[in-house]
Amino acid sequence: MRKFVFVIFWAICAATFVHAQMNTLEFEEFDLDNGLHVILHKDNSTPIVAVSVLYHVGSKNEDPNRTGFAHFFEHLMFEGSKNVDRGEFDKYISNAGGVNNANTSKDRTFYYEIFPSNQLELGLWLESERMLHAKIDEKGIETQREVVKEEKRQRIDNQPYGTWLNNSFEKAYNTHPYKWSVIGSMEDLNAASNEDFENFYARFYVPNNATLSIAGDIDIKTTRTLVEKYFSEIPQGPAPQMPQVNEPDLEGPIVDTVYDNITLPAMFLTYRIPQQTDEDMYAIKLLTSLLSGGESSRMVKELKDKQQLAIQVSNYPMDLEDPGVSFIIALPNMGKSLEDLLIGIDTEIEKVQNELITDREFRKLKNNIEDSFIRGNTSMVSIAESLANYHTYYGNANLINTEIERYLNVSREDIRNVARKYFTPENRVILYYLPQQQNQ
Repeated sequence: MRKFVFVIFWAICAATFVHAQMNTLEFEEFDLDNGLHVILHKDNSTPIVAVSVLYHVGSKNEDPNRTGFAHFFEHLMFEGSKNVDRGEFDKYISNAGGVNNANTSKDRTFYYEIFPSNQLELGLWLESERMLHAKIDEKGIETQREVVKEEKRQRIDNQPYGTWLNNSFEKAYNTHPYKWSVIGSMEDLNAASNEDFENFYARFYVPNNATLSIAGDIDIKTTRTLVEKYFSEIPQGPAPQMPQVNEPDLEGPIVDTVYDNITLPAMFLTYRIPQQTDEDMYAIKLLTSLLSGGESSRMVKELKDKQQLAIQVSNYPMDLEDPGVSFIIALPNMGKSLEDLLIGIDTEIEKVQNELITDREFRKLKNNIEDSFIRGNTSMVSIAESLANYHTYYGNANLINTEIERYLNVSREDIRNVARKYFTPENRVILYYLPQQQNQ
């Protein structure tokens, strides 16, 4: 993920927009003739605007022999374009008092800028430049190859436990492209030709594979005119194909040991779960919150505080477009074994599988999810991103207003059922991370 630090104009960091997002959030959406989907949300409470573009391309869309392209393009798209000189993209933004960033996942690549609202047109021009004729040449490619290599060294190779996520996905999938990492293979990137990069851009960075989402201090009619001015002439590309892979059941448990440059052992459990649009995901998220969502959660109270088996225990499900995973991460206390900690984790899961959670716990979960839902859309860029995500994955941007109802409709029986269905030893990968000296 790119991170930029600028001298930010007066209001960016202070504006929080906690204006009761449980109220209906109004927006308009439309399609250009070239297939670009546009979503506009007007909020004139603060003179700030977020301009974002979500490209429906992530690491799962890559050629197995050219992994890392989606993430590589996250960097390459800041090299410049036909009308933006190399290295000038960020300068345009910082000189206008704005900030920008981008991130890549297994399913999409997301770019955004936050500006004073009188700079909206600049943001639209820059994003149209990125979509229409980004600079893809040998100098930029070689520059970003080195940037990505350094990022991999810092974030993965030289970090304690840095490989756990990649290893977990690799073990949890046999055929689906989720099995390789978002950052990809350095060998694949080194072997790629300029033509490979150009083809990837022509295939995925097209208006009919993108959602332009704008939120903030805008006039809807004026913004629509500007969107048409800068994006309507961009040619439509071929319809990108999403991978159609039927991943077989896990048939676990799969157990492996990794010896790493660490001082404390750790355990990483990976459970296969459905895609983010599946109804079971709402109960799964409540279940994971019950188990380790804060200091008063079951695993934290029992395994960390009472039994003192762990110094850390946490779990979270990943929202993925295709069937995904949920993780439990645990570090044992001094003098406690990973085996004993695993027994403790399984015991807490079995309690949920065998008994309905209490009414008090249930009410707390619902209160927490309502609070989280509100806090999840407290800035213009988070609103823009949520609208784009809901449109892209669910085909319904209005879920930003109504998805909370799906959480509130989850029953205690639903939570018990997903614990029984997905959180079983046969449906998981166990990775033990041990200090290298134990492999002597």
